[in-house]
Amino acid sequence: MPHYDRVTVDGCAVRARDTFDATGRSPVRLEQSETPTEGVAVPVDAGSPVPESADAVVTVEQTERRDGAVLVYDAVAAGENIAVTGSEVTASEPLFDAGDRLRPSDAALLRATGRETVPVRELPRVSVVPTGEELVTPGEEPGPGAVVETDGPFVSSLVTRWGGTPTLHETVTDGAETPGAAIEAGTGHDIVVTMGGSSVGDRHPLPAVVSDIGEMLVHGVGIDPGHSAGLGVVAGTPVLLLPGYPVACLVAAAQLLRPSLAWLAGVEPPPFPAVRAPLDRKLPSVPGERSFVRVRLDGQPTGDRVAVPVPTSSTGVTPGVAPADGWVEVPEQREGVPAGEMMTVQRWEQPVSTAGQTGRVPRE
Repeated sequence: MPHYDRVTVDGCAVRARDTFDATGRSPVRLEQSETPTEGVAVPVDAGSPVPESADAVVTVEQTERRDGAVLVYDAVAAGENIAVTGSEVTASEPLFDAGDRLRPSDAALLRATGRETVPVRELPRVSVVPTGEELVTPGEEPGPGAVVETDGPFVSSLVTRWGGTPTLHETVTDGAETPGAAIEAGTGHDIVVTMGGSSVGDRHPLPAVVSDIGEMLVHGVGIDPGHSAGLGVVAGTPVLLLPGYPVACLVAAAQLLRPSLAWLAGVEPPPFPAVRAPLDRKLPSVPGERSFVRVRLDGQPTGDRVAVPVPTSSTGVTPGVAPADGWVEVPEQREGVPAGEMMTVQRWEQPVSTAGQTGRVPRE
């Protein structure tokens, strides 16, 4: 592409050397004709073939037609405003690799090169199963010890943002359906994700349920919050157990569910959008655990900003997650971070931009 020498602008095809003396105050006068020869300009439109003997095109804005002639007000070099044969795509050039995410412009390029269809991967399908006898649906008045169920819509929205297709199961409480039945009903999906019941102190611990109907592979991970997350397999389908507390649910989902969705799609999980900012106070952390500390960014986006830790007294969605602009990740080998240290704030709320990108994000 193109398969011929193509004009890229509206204007006049010329021989470049005939325009070398042209300036804005002293134009060069060329005869207008349909046959390009020395001293001749041929009117052309963008996309048309380059007339034989012409080697450049002057834009219409730099020309003036007068009395059967063309006044050229700007010199052009040989090849200017011309796409020569094969300059965009050559016959042997690979267009995309397996794992590349196709943008609208990529689909147009495929069509232009004669590729009407290409094999693609389906978006990973995720069964989202909230559990907990203390949960009530929105609109119900929660009594003492009861809370409105928010994890299901929350995780479903994350699945959509991270490139999957969620199916939200109704909340599993102490009713007729058991957690095991809900998990088995979701095994036609690529992943089953449960929220709640992953802690050893829960009334109906999901790890025991998964062990009864399948195999529990991992229970407990070295992240804070999110210790009680786990992974099992039921009927050949991965089952990811997330904590029920929203903050811990978010952290565990970002560290376990997000990369799983990327790998199912055949790509590497891209890094979160991030900014650098100093801490405004000391951060404690426990050695041996990877800590994720929620912070808000104070200051102007175009000026100096500081990362201020969000109070950790609550694990609910509104007081615990919504005020945060992101989190800082404290490695396992560190025991706290001093005030003033520059940290990377991962902006988990911001969608990852793929503008200007195709292809896979390389594994670090």
